[in-house]
Amino acid sequence: MRRTHFWGPVFNWGLPLATVKDMRASPDIISGRMTTALILYSMAFMRFAYRVQPRNLLLLACHGTNIVAQSVQAGRLITHCYGSGTKRPVKSLVLTPVKQCESDLTCSLVN
Repeated sequence: MRRTHFWGPVFNWGLPLATVKDMRASPDIISGRMTTALILYSMAFMRFAYRVQPRNLLLLACHGTNIVAQSVQAGRLITHCYGSGTKRPVKSLVLTPVKQCESDLTCSLVN
């Protein structure tokens, strides 16, 4: 077994551990974009950890844990923003304006 099959996943455990630590903090600090990116990142590398030979079960467990932890954070953010009777806009959930290119040289913002 190569060293990367051990030390890579060990250092990767920092992601889910930081997420678990942040579960005690206010939902105001949760970034919707980052949470979504980390879920997708972990899904991709979970598949990689399963498909690589020899299978890297430590990395698979790390990314599986991260998916669960990030999903809990996403649920907290959604509950925080939309759980009460009033809808509150959150900057982390709002997408930036999309650029619509009229030609190769000029672009304008869509409002």
